[in-house]
Amino acid sequence: MILITGATGLVGAHIALQLIEKGNRVRAIYRTTSSIDKTRAYFDYYQKSALFTQIDWLEADILDIPLLEIAFENVDLVYHCAAFISYDPQDEEQIRKTNIEGTANIVNFCLSKNVNKLCYISSIAALGDKAPHENTISETTEWNPEKPHSDYAISKYGAEMEVWRGQQEGLDVVVVNPGLIFGPFIKTITDGSAGIYHKVAKGLSFYTMGSTGCVVVDDVANIAIMLMNSEIKNERFTLIENNYPFKTIFDAIASALKVKKPRIHADPSLMNIIWRIDWLLSKILNKKRQISKATAKASSSKNTFSNEKIKTRLDYTFTNVTNYIQTNVIQ
Repeated sequence: MILITGATGLVGAHIALQLIEKGNRVRAIYRTTSSIDKTRAYFDYYQKSALFTQIDWLEADILDIPLLEIAFENVDLVYHCAAFISYDPQDEEQIRKTNIEGTANIVNFCLSKNVNKLCYISSIAALGDKAPHENTISETTEWNPEKPHSDYAISKYGAEMEVWRGQQEGLDVVVVNPGLIFGPFIKTITDGSAGIYHKVAKGLSFYTMGSTGCVVVDDVANIAIMLMNSEIKNERFTLIENNYPFKTIFDAIASALKVKKPRIHADPSLMNIIWRIDWLLSKILNKKRQISKATAKASSSKNTFSNEKIKTRLDYTFTNVTNYIQTNVIQ
């Protein structure tokens, strides 16, 4: 039996689909019945509705020890995809508790239940910080605790420390660090990177000159499964197809949706104004933040990530992100 946490999210749903297509038995945990609808929507999108019924769903939470005890019965492999994603500083406590403590729980159960191997879906946010002499960020780039990081980045880094602690205690693990992940555009799904599609569809006016590593969800799921089925263990891998300016991504989505492309350049000084306005509105209207100081800074950062390690180890060819957007972002 293969257990997937976070199977109601983009990556977890695609891992579940690929595993079932290969004839594997899959158990997936969920917190709310409504969240399962997102996974069903992905299966329906690929016209694989019949396969959706093969998932063994179990209500549980990675912070709920008694329910995890049940979830781990007869489990051989674990894909830990569950995470709390937010860039609102007010969510700091929940982010760290879910992502770090929750991962510690998964690791502890893997150890106590003698699970054969754990795959942890991390993030490029948990990779290190470039030193002055470095041009790219890779698996060996060192994390600098003196540098500013978002609460989300800190939580994913802390979660990785729990995974490596498990490895030191005898658990076989692989860690993947995907960049910004793109899946199909499904109108009923608005969280995660899908939110970018909806913002552009509604007429996103601003763009920044920042850039980041991007990857297609099918590649993340495929590589995770390949690593779990291989002899590779106790290593981490950066998963990106390429490094893209945000404007290139926005323009590709706008072109696919046949809407106006963002046309106003939001330089760092304008972004500083925007995040302050957003903070003020969140206080006045009592709503969640849409952009924080950290995300405003990140939107103008030009980070370059290397995917050479995974390309070399698996001889893998990634799907071009902009081409994928053109064929999967349709109304």
